[in-house]
Amino acid sequence: MSKFPGTDEQVCSFCHEYTASSSEIKLIACDRCEEALRGITKVGGTKHKSVKIITEPKVVKKVASLPLISPRKIFELLEKQGYRGQDVARKAVSLMAYRHIKRLKRIYMHKMDRKALSSKFNYLFIGPTGCGKTYMVELLFNKILRLPNIIVDITTFSETGYIGEDVTTILTRLINAADGDHQWASCGIVCIDEFDKLATSRSNARFSGEGTTKDVSGLGVQRELLKMLESTEILVPLDYGYSAYGEKVALPTVDISFLACGAFSGFKELSFLKSDTSKMGLIKAPKPGFKEKIAVMFEETEIENIEVFQSYGFLPELLGRFTRFIPFEPLDEKTLKSILQDNVISKFQEEFFDEGFELIIKDDVIDYIVSKSIKRQTGARGLNSILTKCLEEIAYDNFFSGKQGKIYVRIEDDKLVTKIKA
Repeated sequence: MSKFPGTDEQVCSFCHEYTASSSEIKLIACDRCEEALRGITKVGGTKHKSVKIITEPKVVKKVASLPLISPRKIFELLEKQGYRGQDVARKAVSLMAYRHIKRLKRIYMHKMDRKALSSKFNYLFIGPTGCGKTYMVELLFNKILRLPNIIVDITTFSETGYIGEDVTTILTRLINAADGDHQWASCGIVCIDEFDKLATSRSNARFSGEGTTKDVSGLGVQRELLKMLESTEILVPLDYGYSAYGEKVALPTVDISFLACGAFSGFKELSFLKSDTSKMGLIKAPKPGFKEKIAVMFEETEIENIEVFQSYGFLPELLGRFTRFIPFEPLDEKTLKSILQDNVISKFQEEFFDEGFELIIKDDVIDYIVSKSIKRQTGARGLNSILTKCLEEIAYDNFFSGKQGKIYVRIEDDKLVTKIKA
């Protein structure tokens, strides 16, 4: 606290403007600075309400403790944590994560006005199953940056007032992930998985009376997400019950970044159909034998066309809330081989070693598994599935048996077989 010489007026410790007070406190703030600083409580027994004690909010300390890591370093840390491939997507997400942290620090530590900063970052990840969309989010925000974050399966939600989880309880989960600290939760990350399953068929009359029904799990949820993805304030229930009852808290979403993930099956074909039309306005027919693969590569020009998303069944306004659309590639042979050796086989070997067995898988078997996974078009998930099926029987027979030995995985008659040697 400081006084102007010869007067009883005190000077605000922050903006240095005068404020009248007879309070004997060390640090004071005028009303304008109080609003900027937040987390301020009134002093008991003061004569003037304009004098407040400044208590630094917990969220400021938490933001200050966040590591500010360069995008290039984040990229490398993802590699060290076991993430493979997706270089283009990984660079974009690494930069997004850095900018998110830097923006939080400028707001909470440097007290910068949000209007002077770029808006929050909402990204849409588009790519085939098993290509590492949600895995990247898990590694980045759980193990590297440690921000409050959640991954939700959006297919379980419905429009407010209908059977199914209320969309606002997405933010309830985020508050719980932040240990009940709603201010800390307002700095977090929400990953919406299976986002493509929200697509509605409202533009195609597929059954009688469709126009008189409500699509409460598709279009209804899209409408609910509109306001959430925008920078607004949402009344969030503090429990998972029906949200019309119970205690609620106002949670601003101005600093919450939303990441949506989806495979968007059928999108490629729809984009192909709409890419060229005849002069009569007729949509061209697919080429003979045209069939969209499961593991497809989306081009930038395809995913930047909002009209295709609208035909797919999404509100253009909702897509407009996303800062960036990021395509994820189907994993190639080299990447799958690296994932198999570093992430899949090593875990199986550790498990078998704990049971008293050495699991031996040679290069020809590795190439065989990768080849089969590519044919299945299920990405990295296929690797684990193939090896799990192969080792299932021998694990059943020998786990917790007290036996020891070496287990070999080989190829016989184009099939994987296992042999055990004591």
